[in-house]
This record gives sequence, C-alpha cells and structure tokens, in this order.
Amino acid sequence: MQRILLLCLLITGFVFNQKSMAQLNITIDGGNASALPIAVADFVVSGDPLVHDMAEIIRNDLARSGQFRALGKELMVDKPRADADINFGTWRLLGADYLSYGDVSYVDANRIEVRFRLSSVAEQKQLLALTLPLNKTQARAGAHYIADRIYEKILNTPGVFSTKLAYVTAAKNGADFKYQLIVADSDGYGPQSLVTSKEPLLSPTWSPDGKKLAYVSFEQGNSAIYLQDLSTGARTLMTSFKGINGAPKFSPNGQRLAVTLSKSGNPEIYTLNIFNKQLTQITNHWGIDTEPEWAPDGQSLFFTSDRGGKPQIYEVDLISKNVKRITFEGDYNARASVSPDGKYLAMVHGNNNRYQIALLHRPSNTVQMLSQGSLDETPSFAPNGAMVLYATKNNAGQGLLKAVSTDAQTSNDLVLSNGHVREPSWSPLLK
Repeated sequence: MQRILLLCLLITGFVFNQKSMAQLNITIDGGNASALPIAVADFVVSGDPLVHDMAEIIRNDLARSGQFRALGKELMVDKPRADADINFGTWRLLGADYLSYGDVSYVDANRIEVRFRLSSVAEQKQLLALTLPLNKTQARAGAHYIADRIYEKILNTPGVFSTKLAYVTAAKNGADFKYQLIVADSDGYGPQSLVTSKEPLLSPTWSPDGKKLAYVSFEQGNSAIYLQDLSTGARTLMTSFKGINGAPKFSPNGQRLAVTLSKSGNPEIYTLNIFNKQLTQITNHWGIDTEPEWAPDGQSLFFTSDRGGKPQIYEVDLISKNVKRITFEGDYNARASVSPDGKYLAMVHGNNNRYQIALLHRPSNTVQMLSQGSLDETPSFAPNGAMVLYATKNNAGQGLLKAVSTDAQTSNDLVLSNGHVREPSWSPLLK
C-alpha cells in the first residue's frame, strides 16, 4: 500500500479545488512562553498617510516568528521620534523588553525617507538605527526589511520576513481545472500567478539566488520539468523524457538540478546540468527512488526510496555513489527538507495511515513531531532554519499551508478564503 502511495504522489500529487486566486490569510496558533516582549510604536508620518501601516506589519511579522510577543496596538501610548522622547519607565511598566519606533517624511510626491530606531528598555540604550530611502509603494517591503533587522539584531539570526513563498492552487473551471503557480510574500500578501495551465503543476523549487523556479508541468500530457526566470518570465524546458519527470531541486551552487526520471523504466535519481542539460545518473536500483534533496555542502543527496520494503529516507554520496539509510523510526518517512546547517531533516512521517511532519535531529538521531494532522505533506525549511512550511487540511477538509516553529511552540495557518493551496516552497534569503 505504501509503495502504491509513494508512486501515486510521485506521478500526480494531490488533487484539490479552488474557486479563484486570492491572498493567503494568516492566523497565529499557540504561543511561545519564552517569546520576547517588544513594543513597536506607531510610526510618525509627516504628510499623507501611507497605504500600509508599517508598524502593524512589523508587529505581525515578529509575532508570526514565535520568538517575539508584540504588544498590541492599543498599548502604543507614545509615538517617539528620537531617543530623547522615550519614557523608558512607561514601556517597562507595559512589559516591553525592547522598543522600536520610527518616522516617515516625504522627499517628494512619490519618495519617502523612513528613519527607524530599536532600543533596549532594560538597558535604556539604542541598539539599531536605520534610514531607508523608499518609493512610497515600497513601504510594505520596507517594513519587512525592518522586521528582519530587528530579528537579526536581537537573536543573531537572519529574519525571513522579506522572503517569498511559492505554491500551487487549482480552480474548478467548468468541467476542467485551472492550475496556477503562485509567488507571494512570506505573510501571504501580493500573490502573483507565474504560470496558468489546464493540467497539473507540481513541485516548485527555488534557485539559491531566488531568481528562478523549477517546477513540474503536465501541459503536454506527460510530466515535464521547466525552469522559469522570475524577472523576465522566460521559461525553459529542462526534461520531457518518456515516463516520470519529477521532483526537481537546485544544487546549493545553482548549477545543477537533482531530478527523478523513469526514462530507463524505473524511477531513479539524476543530476542535470542547468547550462548544457547533461545528465548524470546517481541511483540504480529496482526500488522507487524519488524526492531528492541536496545536502548543504552539495556533496550528497537525500532521497526517498522503498528499496528496504517501505518508503524511507536515504543519503547517497555523489562521488562514490555509496548509499546509506537515514531514517528507521516509523513505517513511512519521505519528502526530506534539510535545514541550512544540515543538522535537521524535516520529513513526512507515517504510522498507521497517519502522515505528519516530523523533525529528525541528525547528530542524535532523534525524531520530534511538528504537526498534528493526519495527511500533512511537502515540508520546506525557512532559509534561517527556524520554521518549517508544509501543506495540510483543516477540519472542513480545506487545503491550507502551515508554518510551524522548529520547537513546535508556534504555528501559523495560511488559508485561502475560498479554496485550497498545496505544494509550498520557501524561498532563500533575498537581497
């Protein structure tokens, strides 16, 4: 049964319905008891109000991370513009460990200058000062950038609020479906459709520089792997062999794709040179080998195989081609996503026909459950390793995305108001 499930997922993915493309709406579940309390004061705007409330965007970003507890807007009793305006006693009474504040001034009708400051309430000193020249339409992006800098300054880890999400939706269109490959901000805002097709779209994956997406399309009837340039919209066909063309993943240097092909009659792992399309076969086994994932050093690949009787995760050295089994706990382990430091694997972990997202700590070989669903899939690590994005269903059977912190203390539901969404992929850190 599990071999059949593995092959079905490989070929077709999950089928789902959606009425129309819409923005993802986020709900924060749970909370981290050790989250740091921070006050983000409303920005003082000299001139016409901005379309987007920058302070509120920063509050929401920090709260979604699970590492911060942003004080509510109703508690923002002051709007300081300089350190001399800060009454640290007031913010200490409100329970804030940190205070951020800023002001916005217009350079001309279209350009603004944002001045931002971050202070430690306990130490009563400034920690960070930024001045951002922006087009006024970039206020939202500027807020994400500020949230990233706050996160990094306090936690010494890059923030991921300026990153993007790629995912797939499908809309019922008469008797057919309309599939879309969509890219949106990390908070679900501003979805943009890159590809629309009457046939399924699967497995989007980001290049390391965030400038391209590889994905699987069935537009020509059989599966094929395409490469899409996000800035120009140019699309390149990479593989369209007879049989399965699936599960593309970029190498850390962006020069190769790891893919699953069944052109020899059996699904095997290959690497494909991006520039000359030269193929190198990596596995050669009677079992189903699929879902490759690069190790951070680019020297090996993790992949899913049922060569031991049930789907488990293996690792293959790209030079020697030696294969070793990685997972042993559970009846089913598949679809590995590796953390940036290589210490963790997020995976679909199955027992008794229940499939959840689990975290394998490789140094200790211990498994921690991250999700509570029964048919969770497609984990994708955030580029700072602090959260895992995956697809699941709610109690009403609606497909949605979840982002869960690696300590499982905080999760965010990313839901379409009138449909379903699957196949998530988190972008790298973007410049």
